[in-house]
Amino acid sequence: MTVYAITDPATGESVQEYPVATGDEIEAAMDSAATAFENWRFSAVADRVSLLRRVAELYAERRDALAAAITREMGKPISQARLEVDLVASIYNYYADKGPGFLQDEALDIAGGGSAVVRKEGLGPILGIMPWNYPYYQVARFAAPNIMNGNTIVLKHAPQCPESALAMEQIFRDAGALHGTYVNVFATNEQAAMMIADPRVQGVSLTGSERAGAAVAEIAGRNLKKVVLELGGSDAFLVLESADVRHAAEQAVLGRFGNAGQACNAAKRFIVVEAVYEEFLAQFTAAVSAISVGDPGLPETFMGPMSSVAAVDGLAEQVEDAISKGATVVVGGARLDLPGAWFQPTILTGVTPAMRAYSEELFGPVAVVHRVASEDEAVEMANASAYGLGAAIQSTDLIRAERIADRLHVGMVTVNAASGTSAELPFGGVKRSGIGRELGKYGMEEFVNTKLIRVAPSRPAMTPSVR
Repeated sequence: MTVYAITDPATGESVQEYPVATGDEIEAAMDSAATAFENWRFSAVADRVSLLRRVAELYAERRDALAAAITREMGKPISQARLEVDLVASIYNYYADKGPGFLQDEALDIAGGGSAVVRKEGLGPILGIMPWNYPYYQVARFAAPNIMNGNTIVLKHAPQCPESALAMEQIFRDAGALHGTYVNVFATNEQAAMMIADPRVQGVSLTGSERAGAAVAEIAGRNLKKVVLELGGSDAFLVLESADVRHAAEQAVLGRFGNAGQACNAAKRFIVVEAVYEEFLAQFTAAVSAISVGDPGLPETFMGPMSSVAAVDGLAEQVEDAISKGATVVVGGARLDLPGAWFQPTILTGVTPAMRAYSEELFGPVAVVHRVASEDEAVEMANASAYGLGAAIQSTDLIRAERIADRLHVGMVTVNAASGTSAELPFGGVKRSGIGRELGKYGMEEFVNTKLIRVAPSRPAMTPSVR
């Protein structure tokens, strides 16, 4: 059974448990979201702007307390947790700034005369099923555009994030949101399945594993509900002979080991052309060996624990499988002997298709470095994945980098930096990395009724003929 609880991954200490919602509480949450929608859908755009602006202000005002909560819940270093809160505030401000323009009517040219416009309206309550790795950010990129659209939000957060889930709901209350506009529920998976099927819910947004996405999509499909699915990734990080190798190694550390490697769009497969392979591996190894692993509550800590002992167990099995089949451990390769959920920053080479680490997503601080002979081989290896979320290209030849970007079958490509995110940039992938987009104007377009309103041309009145 699902248990909503805080277990500090830095110590293994159980902090607090929260009761799972009863059937009556789920029903009340659903009913309040449906009732609120009937009012919020007709709200003035200026009122939506005002709400989002105040939400952003409250995130900024409560920055330190919000950051401390997710450090307790999932071990994010406090400096990175504060940056996440800042990012969230920027997302709510972005939709307050740009949302009204995204909602403007679009006039159409009509061949037969008259006029026609396309108007974007809310659909209804949207269910969000969100993960633990970015407890505030993942919610903001789903909630902010949908609140601006006139939809209402029902959130089922990850069971290990109850404190941050309640804090977000409280922010909307304190910002003056109409009751039911944003509702948090501590639901079980079985209750979530019933909520997806409930006719009051008009769409589902999930960020999570491939397995969870498939299960949600199956239920939603049976009930004719639209879904946005942001799932796993095994992002390639291509280092070409034209790269600034020192810069590439620095970006590789940020892209792989930030948030202890627990990001769907983290760089995971480092594909390096032979001409610079040894130089890159040496600089990357030196940088990874120097990573400060320690207390996530200290501002100087770059990498803290993983999110849970279960997460460490899964990653350790993947690494041990690779080692047993001949992979080389360049640095790290094992758990840290500490209470809690700790794993060493790790680099593996010699990973082959026979190993789980070759094709599976490694959701933790483990980098796999591959040597390839050419650009064509690099692109072929990058595309030889069931996932297609993002990729990064390191090259000072920008024309070449753009050409390679066109060849990569992914949703996002970054040149000369680690993959990142920003409020205005669309986020999402292809293949088994998911369906749909979040953020930017594209995030506004997923859960809307694109309504056509046509006015027929006026015609002269008909008069009866006279015989």
